[in-house]
Amino acid sequence: MKNKKMTRGKFLGTSLGLSVLSSVKLEGSPLLRLMEQINESFYMTSQMKRDYEVALSILKPTKAQLEHGLELHKNSLVWEPYGFMPRAAIDGAAIAAAINDNVSALEIQDMNEDMIMSRFVDNERERKEFENAWKASGVTCVGQNAGEESNSIDVLIKRLSRFTYSTDMMRDFVSKAVTPDDVVLAKQDNRHVLYLTGNGVPLPHDWVSVNEELRYIRVFFQLGIRMMHLTYNRRNMIGDGCGEPANGGLSDFGRAVVKEMNRVGVMVDISHSGWQTSLDATKVSAKPVIASHSVAASINKVIRSKSDEIIRALADTGGFIGICVIPGFLGGTGDIAAFMKHIDYVAKKFGPDYVAIATDVSHRSQYVSEENKKIKEMATRPAPTARASWEALWPPEPFEVRPEMEQSTSWTNFPLFTVGMVQMGYTDNEIQKILGGNVMRVAKAALA
Repeated sequence: MKNKKMTRGKFLGTSLGLSVLSSVKLEGSPLLRLMEQINESFYMTSQMKRDYEVALSILKPTKAQLEHGLELHKNSLVWEPYGFMPRAAIDGAAIAAAINDNVSALEIQDMNEDMIMSRFVDNERERKEFENAWKASGVTCVGQNAGEESNSIDVLIKRLSRFTYSTDMMRDFVSKAVTPDDVVLAKQDNRHVLYLTGNGVPLPHDWVSVNEELRYIRVFFQLGIRMMHLTYNRRNMIGDGCGEPANGGLSDFGRAVVKEMNRVGVMVDISHSGWQTSLDATKVSAKPVIASHSVAASINKVIRSKSDEIIRALADTGGFIGICVIPGFLGGTGDIAAFMKHIDYVAKKFGPDYVAIATDVSHRSQYVSEENKKIKEMATRPAPTARASWEALWPPEPFEVRPEMEQSTSWTNFPLFTVGMVQMGYTDNEIQKILGGNVMRVAKAALA
């Protein structure tokens, strides 16, 4: 998403109690060397170094703040409620061969998804990259988007299969968590887990009766899905999505969906729902409701942001809002500084119990460019193109995304998010709530 052009501002400054002074200049990067010394569990690639450099040049932590933040992050259970585990590079030669064989756009899409979501299972180079990125992030659990943006069962099951396969085949390193206790055990064992989420409620679309239409919510729960979006941008039979101008709210059927999700134990997520649908869900739900990956509209109002009224309503249910790192959603400088402003706004206004971090981005393999180059060199015909997908309802929001915005908030920079919160003056206990404690609380409540 793009928005209006802007110049880089200073970090949050004294208004948020941050130290923007540092005796260490980043040329030559002493702070980066310090990070490398502290974090011996992973290899810092040139890509990671670049991203760390950009973030450190914005945050400007003192040596003490950096050391404390990195140590706190290392010792904390870090659970992002919505995101993506590291993605592999595609097999460029295989994609080129498929293009030369005149396959359809859908087949190319399926090949791409399968490769980026599971190629590290049997490709040694990608496996090393995958494991290294996990270790660099310090993340224990990702609320993994394991259901494509749809309500169709056959569409949803396809992406779920990718992550079922990956966690089955790599369970010594990353496995599927089905209860919050699994996440705790993974942290204790220095492993990683996925808590699977779906970008839609599975519906048969038979419309014989309400009860029969709801029956696949439990089926997908049994398959491991623990959170579902009520809507994804567009209007569906449940309610209006965030991209719809009508803002019609939750339907009568949608109310039944929320109650069934409560009964089964699936978390209700209104990240891509319209504002009225979001408010209606908080009124209907008997359990915590969350906006797993969003931003505060009071700082930057876009279709994916949530108003103070909604954030308060989420908090009143015991839920939270997870702050993502998409530059156009953050607004302002669109970087790690803007990201910190959203966290600080919610924590100060509503309390640190009601905010989490859900990046909505993934680590991309350092070999992506190399593999993409193979397609250009080996494909003898143009790749098939598909029309814009049904759910891609994104009203124009002109925003110029500059490389350093995304570099500063890369997934492997997760430890620096903790450093930023240390700079803002939050206590260790408050930071650990934001890093994972709040997600843990809501996950337990959903299953209660």
